[in-house]
Amino acid sequence: MTIAETYASLARMLDYPVGKEGLLADCGRVGAFLGENRLDCSFGTFGDFVAASPLATLQEEYVGTFDFNPATAPYLGHHLFGDNQKKGGYMIGLKQEFGRYGFTPPGNELPDHLSVVLGFLAHMAREESNGARRTFIAESVLPGMERLSAVFADRQDVPWKPVIEAARLLCAADCKEADPC
Repeated sequence: MTIAETYASLARMLDYPVGKEGLLADCGRVGAFLGENRLDCSFGTFGDFVAASPLATLQEEYVGTFDFNPATAPYLGHHLFGDNQKKGGYMIGLKQEFGRYGFTPPGNELPDHLSVVLGFLAHMAREESNGARRTFIAESVLPGMERLSAVFADRQDVPWKPVIEAARLLCAADCKEADPC
């Protein structure tokens, strides 16, 4: 399991769920990578939740967690800047970075959606842009991830909490790495 595959799996896990099988497979991949790299979080609870829930419940919980509550919205710009003009500059900067590395986001999500950003990190890892990826994480991703993770910290009843924590841990560990994973 590579870091690129792990970022890609996390990106898919933070998209609206469309199927349990893919979500379970991604859970297995992420859980294995976290274990191999000794990144400790309660990630297994998310896999248990996915395995025990019908797709409709997964979708309902996703919407309830990310769409109905602005505090837990998966938009990094929102967590960094709220709704002011600086967020626009952040979004433009993200799009410029995407273009610089030949990344075209799938779907129609905003560029600061966590699934899009994680997809970009997967792309950068596949392209072996390790130094640039680590700088991008440190400057543009981790500050928003820290704020989003802090919102989830006291919420024990949110099934997606371990996914957010896994993404934060992976980003924090990745931007400190001296050699590619």
